[in-house]
Amino acid sequence: MTSHAYTARIAWTGNRGTGTSAYKAYDRTWQVETPGKPVIACSNDPLLGGDPGLHNPEDMLLSALSACHMLWFLHLASAAGIVVTGYEDCPEGIGETAPDGSGRFVSATLRPVITLAPGMDAAKADAIHAEIHTYCFIARSVSFPVDHAAEYRFSDQ
Repeated sequence: MTSHAYTARIAWTGNRGTGTSAYKAYDRTWQVETPGKPVIACSNDPLLGGDPGLHNPEDMLLSALSACHMLWFLHLASAAGIVVTGYEDCPEGIGETAPDGSGRFVSATLRPVITLAPGMDAAKADAIHAEIHTYCFIARSVSFPVDHAAEYRFSDQ
C-alpha cells in the first residue's frame, strides 16, 4: 500500500465582532483554502441557518463523490476502448436528521448522462459503473450506499 497525504486550511469567517457570545451572534461561514488553488467560500446547510448561495459540507461531499466516480468512469472507459465525448451528473444525496439534531447521509444516487461516440456499446459502458466502487477513493470511504442510474446518448460526430 502507498499512503497519500491531503491538506487544506479551513478558516472561519463568521465572527461578526463578538464571536460565539450567542447562538445568533455569528455566521456559519468559512473558507476552504488549499495551497495553490482558488479559495472556496462556504456556509452551513441552509436548513441550519447557512447561506444558500454558498457551498456547504453536504454539497462538497456529494460533489466529491460524483467527481471521483466520473474520473474513474472516464479512465476505465478509455482503457476498455469506449469513447466518451460528454459526461454530466446531477447526483442526489439523501440525509436524515435525528431528534437531537445529529445528521448523516443514508444514500446517494449518481445520475450521469453520458455521451458516447457513434458505434459504442452502451451496455458495455454501463457495466463499468460496478467496477468503479473498487477504485474510487471517495466511494470507498463513505459508510452509505452509492447507486447509479446512468443515461446514455450518442454524439453526432
